[in-house]
Amino acid sequence: MNISGGSLPAMSGTAQSGEVYSAALAKKQQQADGAAALALIEGAASSSAAQTPAKSVTASLGNNVNVYV
Repeated sequence: MNISGGSLPAMSGTAQSGEVYSAALAKKQQQADGAAALALIEGAASSSAAQTPAKSVTASLGNNVNVYV
């Protein structure tokens, strides 16, 4: 997360204003994370619909297993 000094509001010296400021920053970060997650989910849903279906598996697949001890 990048925070530039020019866009930050001025904080007073009290502890309460620092807590409010921290909560506001945390809320903005959570909203950004949520938006990114929704975009990822939407992107995955649209790309999975465009994929071709998987090929059918043959019955003989996996019958021969080479095990070396």
